[in-house]
Amino acid sequence: MGRKYKQRVDDEAKVDMTPMLDIVFIMLIFFIVTTSFVKEAGIEVKTLEKNTKTTASSKSVTISIESNGMILMNGRYVDLERVVANIQSFLAENNTTNALVRAQAETPHGLVVEVIDKTKQAGIENVMVTEY
Repeated sequence: MGRKYKQRVDDEAKVDMTPMLDIVFIMLIFFIVTTSFVKEAGIEVKTLEKNTKTTASSKSVTISIESNGMILMNGRYVDLERVVANIQSFLAENNTTNALVRAQAETPHGLVVEVIDKTKQAGIENVMVTEY
């Protein structure tokens, strides 16, 4: 006579999760330790609020940049190469350290940055940027 073995219903296959959790925590520690947090270089731009009225005094340099790339400085059109010379001639007549760069929304950002760089090259310390 053969013996009959009863199958137990409560015997289920169990997977031990402890080794997998150990590996996950080791990987987490590895990625935290090997990650480098680098502050990327950039420029600091201070912009005016849209609701704030731009009141540029008569002694500050006003530079407007149109969407087609035309640069209007104190009422007349100038080339990008002549921005430094025009600002320096303005500074010879007026003692100021302020400039207001106004750009239309569709103006290429690279052109705005170039105008800001030229303004700082000419000796202007405070450059405000706004949209019109």
